[in-house]
Amino acid sequence: MGVLRVLIAGLLVSCGGAVDIDGDPNATVRILFIGNSLTYTNDLPGVLAALADSANVESTSVTAVAYPGYALEDHWTQGDALAAIRRGGWTFVIMQQGPSALEESRVNLITWGKRFAAEIRSVGAQPAFYTVWPSSDRAFDFPRVVESYRLVADSTGGVLLPAGAAWLEANRLDPSVPLYGPDGFHPSIAGTYLAAVTMFGRLYQRSAVGLPAGVRVRSGVVSVSPSVAATLQRAADLANGR
Repeated sequence: MGVLRVLIAGLLVSCGGAVDIDGDPNATVRILFIGNSLTYTNDLPGVLAALADSANVESTSVTAVAYPGYALEDHWTQGDALAAIRRGGWTFVIMQQGPSALEESRVNLITWGKRFAAEIRSVGAQPAFYTVWPSSDRAFDFPRVVESYRLVADSTGGVLLPAGAAWLEANRLDPSVPLYGPDGFHPSIAGTYLAAVTMFGRLYQRSAVGLPAGVRVRSGVVSVSPSVAATLQRAADLANGR
């Protein structure tokens, strides 16, 4: 059974904050998230760990270092993420920043993604990149966002977690499912659920179909309707090439 050990400070207070805990050292799969509010909104790490628990896969512990508005360069400069990586013991280190659709932000993502990937591999872990999405008023940027994250994964030999591509599949399957939250950028509960089931499918090499529609995390229950869950699980499988 999975072991949920995560504290997302940014989920609890509006200013956000770093998460710097060890998680469960005995877990089979230990995941470190490095990101910003697109990671800590709705407790994405906790949802992923709870899904792994529900599926009876390897015991999973999640830890995160997440600050609002941070890019990977900011994390490198600030230092908490590097300190967490260097403690070692990780299976995967999952990274994300903003959409990175513009050329200069794409170059920034790749440059700092490579630096982090070298640190991650030095402690025996595998780098992974969480593809995000553009704001709702810039939906035309979706292809470039998806391409930016594919490029950084390819350039580092990292694992691509194609949540942004899964959003496109979900929109094609059922455009009525609201993936954006009220601000048109951060994910709704459905958007976070979709990101989590996409990550689950890729990291554990399993279909997302049949996962529960709701899981319990630190802040309460994160859930969608069974019909929406089925749509999002199918979208995740399509994005993961299943």
